[in-house]
Amino acid sequence: VQLQASGGGLVQAGDSLTLSCAASARIFSSSVMGWFRRAPGKEREFVAAMRWGRGSSWYADSVKERFTISKDSRENTLYLQMNSLKPEDTAVYYCARGSQYSTQEYDYIYWGQGTLVTVSS
Repeated sequence: VQLQASGGGLVQAGDSLTLSCAASARIFSSSVMGWFRRAPGKEREFVAAMRWGRGSSWYADSVKERFTISKDSRENTLYLQMNSLKPEDTAVYYCARGSQYSTQEYDYIYWGQGTLVTVSS
């Protein structure tokens, strides 16, 4: 399975941006799809994830109420709607696929290549 993340760019603080993650094959309902990010000089961290079949989702505290994870099952595409962006959201964003509820990157098997989001103040 290949994951292709896209949608990153340069925005100003307060702006919105939507990231997409297209899968090359069908995503099974038991899968968990997640977004992680790596800010400059920092380790990769969990952002949000959802269980594909149920649609249940969970978020890092730092993005709750601002980011929304969603899906298009027919297109096998995952989205991350990011609102009220802050400079501290600047990072390379990665999508990933796993098989269990987790906020840990080692539980995710397949990874996209990442897309850069830069938020200027």
